[in-house]
Amino acid sequence: MTDHPQTGFRQAATPCGTTAGYMPGFGNDFETEALSGALPQGMNSPQKCNYGLYGEQLSGTAFTAPSHQNERTWCYRIRPSVKHSARYEKIALPYWKTAPHVVEDVISLGQYRWDPVAHSDQPLTWLTGMRTMTTAGDVNTQVGMASHIYLVTASMEDAYFYSADSELLVVPQEGRLRFCTELGIIDLEPKEIAILPRGLLYRLELIDGPARGFVCENYGQKFELPGRGPIGANCMANRRDFKTPVAAFEDREVPSTVTIKWCGQFHETRIGHSPLDVVAWHGNYAPVKYDLRTYCPVGSILFDHPDPSIFTVLTAPSGVPGTANIDFVLFRERWMVMEDTFRPPWYHKNVMSELMGNIYGQYDAKPQGFVPGGMSLHNMMLPHGPDREAFEKASNANLGPDKLDNTMSFMFETRFPQHLTEFAANEAPLQDDYIDCWTSLEKKFDGTPGRK
Repeated sequence: MTDHPQTGFRQAATPCGTTAGYMPGFGNDFETEALSGALPQGMNSPQKCNYGLYGEQLSGTAFTAPSHQNERTWCYRIRPSVKHSARYEKIALPYWKTAPHVVEDVISLGQYRWDPVAHSDQPLTWLTGMRTMTTAGDVNTQVGMASHIYLVTASMEDAYFYSADSELLVVPQEGRLRFCTELGIIDLEPKEIAILPRGLLYRLELIDGPARGFVCENYGQKFELPGRGPIGANCMANRRDFKTPVAAFEDREVPSTVTIKWCGQFHETRIGHSPLDVVAWHGNYAPVKYDLRTYCPVGSILFDHPDPSIFTVLTAPSGVPGTANIDFVLFRERWMVMEDTFRPPWYHKNVMSELMGNIYGQYDAKPQGFVPGGMSLHNMMLPHGPDREAFEKASNANLGPDKLDNTMSFMFETRFPQHLTEFAANEAPLQDDYIDCWTSLEKKFDGTPGRK
C-alpha cells in the first residue's frame, strides 16, 4: 500500500511490470487491494470481511448473461453504498440532455459543422460544464447515445457523481483531468480516452485547464473491442494497452453531495463522508483508459481503400449483428501508399449517423474549417465527402508514398439518427456556410470517352 502522490488516497502497490497506478488489459478479471489482506481469497462473501469491511457486488450485466459477456466486480468497502445515499432532491442541469429529446423547431436534417465551443468565465464543473450536442435512441429502453462537449474550469469539491443511464466515453481535447473513482484513480490528458462504466461513482478534479473535450454517452450495451476478422490477432487497439487503475480509497468524514443521473433526470443526496471507500476489489467491471497513440492502423497497400470501419477502436453492439449501437472510430497519423486511387474518404451516403470531432491537426478530407475542438454531423442517409480543395488535390496528386502527419480526429457513429439539441442549434458556434464547401464542385462530364 502506498499514498497517491497528488491526492489523499491510499493506493495499492503497482503490479510488477506495468505503469504506476494501473493494471494492463481490456476486460480482464483483475484483483487489487490497497491494504494487505483486505481481499478475500477463494470466496466472494465471507461471513466477516477483514478490517471490518463490507462486501458488495457491482453488476454491469444481468446475472444470467452468457459467461463471456458477464461483468461484475466485488468491492470491499468501509461502508456499503446504501450509506452513500439519503433523501434525493431533483436538481436541474439544463445543458445535459437525454434521448428521446426531439425539439420541434430544431431541424436535424442537414450537414452541420461547429467551431470549438468557447470557454466560459464562470466556474464550471464536470456536471455544470456538460453541453449536449446530439441525442439518439431512447435511454428508457437502453438503446442509443448522446454526444456532449465538456467545458471544465473547476474541480468537484466533496461532490460525487454516477450515471445509472449510461457508460461514458471521454475524449479530451485540451487540459488534463483526474477521475477519482470508487475503483481507483485515472489521470487523463489529450490523445487518451477513458471509459467510465454505468453505475461507477467518481469525483472529477481539474489537473490543469481550462479543459475541453468530447463525451459519448452510451445508453446501450457497453463498449468492447471490435472483431478483427481476417486481420487476425494483432493491430488496431491491442488489449495490453488499456490500463485499469489499482485500488485506492479515502476515509474522510466531511459533508458531501452525490448526484445521480437516472432516466435523464438528475437527483442529489447529501451524506457526511466520502463515498470513495473501496479498499479492495476484484472483477472485470471497472474503469479503463487508453492511449490513442498506441492505436495501430491498418489499410490498403496496393489500390483502393477499405471502409472506415477498419479504424474502429471500440464498438458497442446492438441486437443486429454487425450493426453497432455506437462505433468509436479514430483517424490518426498513417501512411497512404495506394496506387491509382482517390485516397481521401469518398463521397457517400450511409445508414449510420456520423458525428466527428477534431482532437488536433488537420483532417485530410476537410483541409479548411474543421479545426481542433470542432465537430461535424452528417446524419443518416445524408450525402457528404471531400470539399473541392481536397477533391482537386487528391485527384491530381503525385501518388507516391505520403504520410498523413499531425492529425487525430474521431467519429461517434450510430445506427440511430442524431437529433440536435437547442444548444447545438442556437448557442454553439455553428458554421452557417459549411454546406457551401461543396458549392464550387464542378461538372466535369462532357461525354468524351476515356477522359479522366
